[in-house]
Amino acid sequence: MNYAVEEAAQRLNVAPNRILAWESGEATPTVKQARKLAAFYDRPFLEFVFKDVPAIPKTELVPDFRFHRGFGADQKSAELIQIQRWAEEVRLNALDLIELLGEEVSSFPKHLFATVDTDVEASSLDARKALGFSVEQQTTLKASERGSLPNMLRRSIEQIGVLVLRTSDLSKANARGLCLFDEVLPVIVYGSEAPGAQAFTLMHEFAHIMLKSSAISGTPRFGGKFGHKRVEAWCNQFSAAFLMPKSELNQSLGDRPSTPHDTFDDSKLSELSKKFAVSEQAMLIRLVSLGYVQAGYYWKVKRPLFVAQEEKFKGGGRSSYYGSRYRSAHGDFYTGLVLDAWNSGQITNHNAAEFLGIKRLSHLSDIRSNFAA
Repeated sequence: MNYAVEEAAQRLNVAPNRILAWESGEATPTVKQARKLAAFYDRPFLEFVFKDVPAIPKTELVPDFRFHRGFGADQKSAELIQIQRWAEEVRLNALDLIELLGEEVSSFPKHLFATVDTDVEASSLDARKALGFSVEQQTTLKASERGSLPNMLRRSIEQIGVLVLRTSDLSKANARGLCLFDEVLPVIVYGSEAPGAQAFTLMHEFAHIMLKSSAISGTPRFGGKFGHKRVEAWCNQFSAAFLMPKSELNQSLGDRPSTPHDTFDDSKLSELSKKFAVSEQAMLIRLVSLGYVQAGYYWKVKRPLFVAQEEKFKGGGRSSYYGSRYRSAHGDFYTGLVLDAWNSGQITNHNAAEFLGIKRLSHLSDIRSNFAA
């Protein structure tokens, strides 16, 4: 980002000529001022003590699997680059912390790798086994617990060597998810949508890892036979198959009809979506793909209503402790690495705060006190 001298001066509450003096080397900012500058310029604090300007490689965006244009591409790309750069930095930090703690990096289970020709139903069952996440865990959630499905999936995914990050900035960039593929510690980034949509995005990005495909993902699209559209279609079908297993739906609805129904009862749709803790939109799309309902009913009748509901969604209230925002962004896996390194004396509290992007050390202690909760 290019900021004017006046903007930086206003942020630090100093005169513009003071900023110019720091940049020319005629004066030196205090540590506190330098940290504020680092946060303002979105640069690591340690860069400010280097003798030479460090060479920062240009970040090339991973492939964009969204299929729409004309929404301010340059601005959105800049926002996505910031998100991707953050995700890459957190991954490198995690690898450093793992090495520092003398632990081994888990590799993604090779037997889960797939292609767009792989059967999604079979792949979804294999993924459930690898994640240790049974259908019963999902379908027996109480009404008050259904919103926790994304967190349950996130913990399961992290346990098999995937770094899962979260940021609301994705929605500002017209994206729903991002995947950085690597056989060692791949990364998933998801946003702050409704819980059902978060769960779908998590498994969609998980599917990208299975396909060894880094990606920026947008609103689910289920059609397409070629190129990126075929990849997105497979990832969406996998996510639907994972979250709404065919065998379970057959038990609830019986065998699919010889001809798909023209409509579907709203109360039954609500009942099924609550049972699987997914959105009604995801459930209806799944029923269309399995041949229970005509596609036209979704596209012409229900989709406009679903889109309106998504636009009205607002996230929940504040957590009981402020430090949860940092823990939520980085996940328990990464946060645990930072706390382990701090508790064992491998890093200082200031190091730990920098690893988590925390400005006030009290928030760091807040996270440690509540981490086991």
